[in-house]
Amino acid sequence: MSFFKRTIRDVPIDNKTVLVRADYNVPQSSTGAISDDLRIRASIPTLEYLLEHHAKVVIMSHLGRPEGHEAKYSLKPVAKRLSELLGRKVIFVDDCIDDKVVQAVKKAPNNSIILLENLRYYPEEEANDSDFAQKIAKSTGARYFVQDGFGVVHRAHASTEAITHFIPSVSGLLLEREYVTITGAMEKPQRPLVAVMGGAKVSDKITVIERLVGVADKIIIGGAMSNTFLKYKGHHMGSSKVEDGQEKVLDNIYLAAHKKLDTSIDDFIILPEDVAVTTSISEIAKRKNVKLGNLDPKAIAADIGDASIERMIEEIAKAKTVIWNGTLGLAEYPEFAHGSARLALALATQPKTTSIIGGGDTADFVLKWDGKGGESFTHVSTGGGASLELMAGKKLPGIESLLDAPR
Repeated sequence: MSFFKRTIRDVPIDNKTVLVRADYNVPQSSTGAISDDLRIRASIPTLEYLLEHHAKVVIMSHLGRPEGHEAKYSLKPVAKRLSELLGRKVIFVDDCIDDKVVQAVKKAPNNSIILLENLRYYPEEEANDSDFAQKIAKSTGARYFVQDGFGVVHRAHASTEAITHFIPSVSGLLLEREYVTITGAMEKPQRPLVAVMGGAKVSDKITVIERLVGVADKIIIGGAMSNTFLKYKGHHMGSSKVEDGQEKVLDNIYLAAHKKLDTSIDDFIILPEDVAVTTSISEIAKRKNVKLGNLDPKAIAADIGDASIERMIEEIAKAKTVIWNGTLGLAEYPEFAHGSARLALALATQPKTTSIIGGGDTADFVLKWDGKGGESFTHVSTGGGASLELMAGKKLPGIESLLDAPR
């Protein structure tokens, strides 16, 4: 699968000032320490490529949802971690536009790294404000813009879309890899392709599930989302979280599956046959395995059950490609992480199976589970919403606005 946009390999970046949009929106602890540096680590290949070509690299990113200049959302800790990973000094500038940026870029030599302060300190960033984007372009004096923040390319913001109107814009290596890997799995997968969909809401993943009906060989549904499917199929789910108003959506999903298949739909869209329940969600809650039809009114389904886990593992063992998006239970609680952990173990111990892990909560879970920075899997995506929209076949503004690849 080739990429349809120009990348940093297609433009003469030697000795140029290059502006990079990274996604350093990393999770932090209550003390402000970075608790997961996947997105920082993922940006390193692009930065090293630019440095090898003696570019002056200026990086911009956002962090969190600040209201004005909130110190707790400063990118200064990110600059420290990036410096440690690169093994070189990272110049931090406590603004992203105007004279501080102009002077810092002017003084920095080629083959250096500058990280600008949080873009979202300015409301113009999320407003896709053209004047703000032009200020960034002028302040940095960049000859090229490199989009490498996969986690933000589904949004039309000043640093993802408007900026491309002022500087020739190409893709970084991370963005290229994310696009090629995810699109390749959806369009030309090694088969059988098994998709595992979890998380809370059907409505968040309607378009992805609808597309997977046409693409996948099996779809396994877990998480709170499966409660909605099970209720639709006539099962009483006790006090479990169920998303109301999804009947027409599920009608359409099953109608599309019926048109595709002659075999049993229940062998294609695989739902839990049992669930792990509790009566209250807490750190001390205990797991109880219950077959469907046996849930009492106070029972809350918090994970897929033991028999459902075994069925899932049987299907995964036959797969050559697995796409996983959404945890299969309340995986932040060890008692209800069994389904997600068993799936992670199955994928980590099947090196010949291409495993693509969606971003967001799923990526956070597997990274904590893995202990190897995600290396046990083929690809752990750095984008949550972006990976979902790409799997759904949507056009992403932060990619569409880049220069087309030469034919």
